[in-house]
Amino acid sequence: MVNFNEERVVYALIIINKAGGLIYQRDFAEGLNKLNINDYLVLAGTFHGVHAITTRLHPLHPPPPPSSERPDPPSGIEVLETENFRLQCFSTLTGTKFLLFTEPQQPNVDKVMGKIYELYGDYVMKNPFYQLEMPVRCEGWERRLVGYLRVLNSR
Repeated sequence: MVNFNEERVVYALIIINKAGGLIYQRDFAEGLNKLNINDYLVLAGTFHGVHAITTRLHPLHPPPPPSSERPDPPSGIEVLETENFRLQCFSTLTGTKFLLFTEPQQPNVDKVMGKIYELYGDYVMKNPFYQLEMPVRCEGWERRLVGYLRVLNSR
């Protein structure tokens, strides 16, 4: 059980590739039940499927007039809140999904997610040895990500 009077905490990060495969998982703080790697693989695939379904679940609106710009596509599930944690999903234009698990009252989750994505771009996507859609194993990314979240969790 999480004590809501404690500091704001980022618990974990999961990254899912566009095919629904788990390419990164890391816990940053105590508070959530520990899962084994098979559970994380199932979680990634399940979330990918639910996200795909929720992009199709939206109210029907009349089509825009022909002269207007193309509307943004539906985003799918973005936030899932429980009494113990909040799951924030950031889906990139390429279909990669970042799932951030935090305390329910964690402030500025969008800014935290933006910084994580910036670090991902700088240290994973610009790494000449990283192969797209494969598990993320980049030391520079790990160091900067852990350092950023350690500072964030200690506030």
